[in-house]
Amino acid sequence: MRKLHKYFTAVIVAALTFSMAAAETQVRIKDIVAFEGVRGNDLVGYGLVVGLNGTGDGLRNSPYTEEALVTLLQQLGVNVNGEQFRPKNVAAVLITADLPAFARAGSRIDVVVSAIGDSKSLLGGTLVMTPLKAADGSVYAVAQGPILAGGFTAGGDAAEVTQGVPTSGTMPGGARVEREIDFNFADMRSIRLALRDPDFTTAMRIEKVINGATTSGAAKMLDAGTVEVSMDALGASSPAHLLARIENLSVSAAQKARVVIDQRSGTIVLGADVRLSSVAVSQGGLTVRVEETPQVAVPNPFSDADPIIVPRTGLGVDDGRERRLALVQESATLADLVDGLNALGVGPRGMIDILKSIKTAGALHAELIVQ
Repeated sequence: MRKLHKYFTAVIVAALTFSMAAAETQVRIKDIVAFEGVRGNDLVGYGLVVGLNGTGDGLRNSPYTEEALVTLLQQLGVNVNGEQFRPKNVAAVLITADLPAFARAGSRIDVVVSAIGDSKSLLGGTLVMTPLKAADGSVYAVAQGPILAGGFTAGGDAAEVTQGVPTSGTMPGGARVEREIDFNFADMRSIRLALRDPDFTTAMRIEKVINGATTSGAAKMLDAGTVEVSMDALGASSPAHLLARIENLSVSAAQKARVVIDQRSGTIVLGADVRLSSVAVSQGGLTVRVEETPQVAVPNPFSDADPIIVPRTGLGVDDGRERRLALVQESATLADLVDGLNALGVGPRGMIDILKSIKTAGALHAELIVQ
């Protein structure tokens, strides 16, 4: 186990060292910025999924499903007022989608379907025609078709197992665009590039690269997150031609020193240029383990006495005496930090607590992001 632990430690340190060396990799402008006017719009709708194999909503627990089904049937000319029906193959769902920029009427977009009732699975279901609305309340697309749901649920009276998420599915190309976004992109006389990760150094480099490639001085850095490019100074015939000329230019993106922690999964991502001041780190604590292993005492044969349960309790105490104190020297690198934490024999959960404490002590010179 110790050899395996050292092997994985060496692999992690080597990978992080390689990532530090590649921190100044050239990237395209289109990969680190968003162009003004080129954006998607969120769509949402409420609909019904039919054709389920007995895994639909229980209509007594989800009355809104029954109401929606009655309304749908009445629109199709079927009068069900006063009728008592309890179908088990219908489920109420919410449909979400992203209407991409420049989507034209008649084109298709992907949608995600999610159950909102007590349906157990959407596998094999078909979504009935559902309008998708944007934040302004207007219908921009209509979704309909079979659902691709992953996972399954199986079980009996005493146990049940679920793999994946069978109550959520996708519909590739499942919605047809019926209305276009009213935006005249061709009338814009300047384009603003919005950095996804605002940084003054990166913005200045983008300005320099664009001006160097066009020799026109068309680009101007406005702030850490915005670079404006003038069409008049560049002499482009349209914003589309302007973006086509500059989006594939390469630039070195400066990176902030960051440590990202996901507490739910125990994932730790350490970015480049993380530095530490001199600090001593130790981890340990008192762990008390109590185990109950009762035994049954059986009376002698031909005795009238009943069996009795004799309690047995086992106690174990770990006071952390074998824990060691590690000293991290001044201006330690990312690899030194990982090596030092692994030298303490701590796992990801312990590393999360140590990194938080180092940040609180003021010895971690990086942005700590806890998710």
